[in-house]
Amino acid sequence: MLTHKRIQYLKSLQDKKIRNRDGVFVAEGFKLVSDLISSDLNVNNVYVLEEYVDKLPFFENIMVVSGKDMDRISGLKSPSGVFALIEIPKHKMVANDTGKKLSLALDGIQDPGNIGTIIRTADWFGIEDIFCSENTADCYNPKVVQATMGAISKVRVHYCNLEETLGKFASLKVPVYGTFLEGENIYSAELSPNGIIVLGNEGRGISSCIEKTITDKLFIPPYGQNVFSDSLNVSTATAVICSEFRRRTL
Repeated sequence: MLTHKRIQYLKSLQDKKIRNRDGVFVAEGFKLVSDLISSDLNVNNVYVLEEYVDKLPFFENIMVVSGKDMDRISGLKSPSGVFALIEIPKHKMVANDTGKKLSLALDGIQDPGNIGTIIRTADWFGIEDIFCSENTADCYNPKVVQATMGAISKVRVHYCNLEETLGKFASLKVPVYGTFLEGENIYSAELSPNGIIVLGNEGRGISSCIEKTITDKLFIPPYGQNVFSDSLNVSTATAVICSEFRRRTL
């Protein structure tokens, strides 16, 4: 049985400050938690309704809780019945090694759904590293974790001074790409198999300080002349861009 103090603590992990202080995050859902148990991440505890105990991968620290307690600790409107506490990984970055691969950079992206989808897209296209500006939303927000569908365990996310980090890559002659209306058509532009693809804020796009580090400006052209929308959703644009970069290597 969960104590009142433990319930309050697990609920408090919806708050970024508490997650950062204690170096842990939460994940909910049978498939998501099953994937994380089987990953390289350190899972501390798993709380489940009795019907899920024998269905999860083997794990020592499983506690059966009541439906009432699951409702109390869950951050979902409809609790899934499986709740896990996981350590936030500490990823190391080596610029010379990272510069030899294709990576993403997020400049002030705020929507949890977009960030989760971008992480999931990165995993699909074999992209191992994502660099985030300090004002990008927390990738360990429960809504982001949910949207990654388990990809949070496979993609390394680094929060950093993005301008400084991209400047270091540019000094190493690593291409830094970004999308702009005045950019070159991505389908005819020369694309490198390595580099950093920068994705900007949902409303403002790529900030002026980050734009200075961009070495190659790209544009995703619309189909037809009378397109109502003036831009693509950032997570959709990510999928289009990653697909074109990977297509060139086939």
